[in-house]
Parts: sequence; C-alpha cells; structure tokens
Amino acid sequence: MTKARKTYSPQEKVAILRRHVLDKVPVLRLCTEFQLQTAAFYHWLRQLFDNGAVALKRQPTCGKRPDARQRGIDDLQEQLGPRESSEAEQNRMISLTQGRLSSEQVKQAIHDGPSPEDVNKLLTCVRNKPLKYRNRAVAVLSYHRLIRAGHVASFLGVSPSTVRDWIRMFAQRGCQLLLPSTREYCKSKDAIYRDAVFEILHAPPSAHGINRTTWRLPDIHSVMAKRGLPIASSNIRKITKGAGYRYRKAKKVLTSNDPNYKDKLKRITSILQNLSPKEKFFSIDEYGPFAIKIQGGRSLVPRGLARTVPQHQRSKGTLIVTAALELSTNQITHFYSPAKNTSEMVKLLHRLVEVYADQECIYFSWDVASWHASKALYARVREINLKGNGCPQVKLVPLPSSAQFLNVIESVFSGMARAIIHNSDFPSLEAARDAIDKYFADRNKQFSKYPKRAGQKIWGNERAPSEFSVCHNCKDPKYR
Repeated sequence: MTKARKTYSPQEKVAILRRHVLDKVPVLRLCTEFQLQTAAFYHWLRQLFDNGAVALKRQPTCGKRPDARQRGIDDLQEQLGPRESSEAEQNRMISLTQGRLSSEQVKQAIHDGPSPEDVNKLLTCVRNKPLKYRNRAVAVLSYHRLIRAGHVASFLGVSPSTVRDWIRMFAQRGCQLLLPSTREYCKSKDAIYRDAVFEILHAPPSAHGINRTTWRLPDIHSVMAKRGLPIASSNIRKITKGAGYRYRKAKKVLTSNDPNYKDKLKRITSILQNLSPKEKFFSIDEYGPFAIKIQGGRSLVPRGLARTVPQHQRSKGTLIVTAALELSTNQITHFYSPAKNTSEMVKLLHRLVEVYADQECIYFSWDVASWHASKALYARVREINLKGNGCPQVKLVPLPSSAQFLNVIESVFSGMARAIIHNSDFPSLEAARDAIDKYFADRNKQFSKYPKRAGQKIWGNERAPSEFSVCHNCKDPKYR
C-alpha cells in the first residue's frame, strides 16, 4: 500500500524555507524532519527567489489602476496569507506575555514548529518562570506566529541575534536547552547523603582504611561510593559549606583523632538506646570564660547605619558557666565557677548526685579535658560508688578525644549565647548572671511542661538541635 503524499500549504513552505535561510538549519535535517525530497526543497527555494523581486516591488501611488505586476504581488500575498500590522503583532505579544491567551488559541495561531507538548511547556514557562526564561518562550511562540525576529527583539528589549540564537536552540534541542531544568531532586539536600558525609568526617580517615591524618574531598567521595551512596564532589562541598564549615576548620574541629573512636561511640550509643527510667545520662561542659562588656553580633538595623563595638573596653568581670544537660528530660543544672579545674567537676558531681538521689545510675559524658579525667575525680567517683547509702551509681562515659561535636550540651550553649550574650551590654556581673539564670530556668520550665527527649525539636533557641548522633554537629561553628 502506497503512503499518502504530504501536501504543504504556501504558509508551511515559507516557514520551512525561512528556517533554512534565517536560522541556518541544514537542508538535510529539514528534509528528514518534514519527509521531503531534496529536489522538492530546492524547487520551493527557487520559486521563492524567482517571485522575490515581485514581492519587493514598491506599491503604486494611490488612485492609479493596478497593472499586471501589482496583480502579481496581490496574488503572492494572498498565497502567503494575510500579514498582521506591527500594532497587531505588538498586541499579540503583550497578550502572550500577560498570559491572556489560552493553549488552544496559541496552537491554532501556530501552523508549524512546536508540538502541542512544547506549546504547553512554553506557556507554563511564560506564566511561572523567571524573566529570562519567559523572554525565551515568548520569542519562540512569537517567531512561529510569523512575527519578525527584529520586532520580537525590540519588544523584549534584546538584540535580534539573541532571538535568533533562541530560535536555533529550540530548533535543535527543543525545550531541553531553552527552558530551565525541571529536576528538583538534589543529593546535597538529601538528609541521607548529608548525614553520611558528616558521619564519615567525624571519624579519622584511618578508620576507613585511608592512610592520612586529615580528610580530603576525593577520600570522602571514595568512601561514599563504597557505601553505595555515590555523590559528586561538588555536592559534598555544598554539604560541608552549607553547615558552616570549611576544610581549614574541618582539620581542627570536625575530625576526631582518637584511635578508639568507634568503640567509645558504640558504647555511648548502646547506653542511650537502653536507658531505663531510673537512669539518667548527662552531657557536661563549661561555657567561658567570657568578659562582661559590650558584645557584637547580628542585629536588625536601619539601612545605612552600621552598629559598632569599641575595641578597647573595661571589663565588668568574667564568667564561667559549668552545666550538665540531662538528655532524657532536657533539664539543665548549672552554676558559676571561678576556674576550670577538678574541684569544680567534683562540685558538679556532688550536686547531681544530690538532685538525682532517687535514680539507680547516672552517666557522666564529657570531652577529654585534663580536669575532666583527673585522678582526684575518678577517686571521688569510686568513693561514691563504694559508699552507697541510697546514692545512685556513677559511671563515667568520656567522649572520644577532639569530639566536641558529639557533646550535646554545646547545642544549648549555642542557643544561650545567641539569645543572651550576643549584642549584650550588661551593666554588671550580677545582671549577666540573672539573664543566664532566667534563660535556663525558662528552658527547664518549658521541658517540664512539655517533656521531650533530647533529639526532638528543642525549644527553638538552640542554633543546632540537641541530639546525640554520629552525623550531627552539636557545637555550632558560628555561635561564638
């Protein structure tokens, strides 16, 4: 059975020839696209140039009878179809830009070029996308409405060559290169990939069989691939930078150099997973010393006004806050210390044993500081455990060395510093203490009224969520 022969109208022929002459589309591509014989294409092209002189002939003056040549021009214009005036073209492009033309109206006005699916994509772009993509869509739809490229360029405020480039891009690849990508998923925003990256960073490279002391981007990339989570190096960089870290800081803060990192981490995780109602787990640390003086920080100021802080100030005193965060109830126990030493740790130990005397066991977790792991403190813990007399058993669970990011109380200190210390100008040492006491009292009251374990949403004032996780950074790098 013979295939029906395709017949093209004069308007369709002109549109095909126009793509070759103006858009530089190869003849072979046009013939393949429209199922044409090369001889037929060149025959149309020859007809176009043969009649071109007639079409460019000046119109006769008004009042004279049209001669044979004028009748030939009229016949040619009738074949090519009526041509809209510049004002009509302008109004049509305005209507298109404002989204007043429906999909069916646009499809009926376009005889050749974009498919119905492409028309729908272009109209969606005109209505919803940013200006640079709207201009491209308007240019393509207007061009295939047989509006001159120069007129389209003048309307959009771009050069004619830019409009022709857009038309050429659309003719070659359709909407793929012309419009923004519709892909919304990004691995750098996926919580699974983000948590895996930080879990890798928190352990030393040697724990993954890499003979280095600090992490490099290619090393993280290879470890992620081995875990079945392939991710581009650029996305790894976005994850670390988005968390406020740079490689310069990562060498100092993010990576623990403890050779027993995994064993210590496994023990803490096991304790937290199996914590009974009669057991309490405390995250302990000190904040300070910090001076009571005018502090800087981010604040809302009028345009053109820069807030300044004097470089040389007379300090009104210094404070050191020693505190313990109980993870199951989110309660803070704190006091002020004259120094960071073993005696202050013993003082905190006695206070917690007294406050939580009804518990069977309490766990102490802290970073590896010299006064946290002193012989005197360990001896005092042994005395309490041997004494008994209704006192809870005390067990020490130190964090891996250089692992401040696992110390959950750092999240609370971050929120306190943001709310109380930044932009402060306390008149005295006592005023600063009162503000800090009220902050912790309000926080404890909030979690007494609405109990939540650490790891849930924390009050809203912490800079980083208070939770123990191998992929979490409790110590926010920006809070000081």
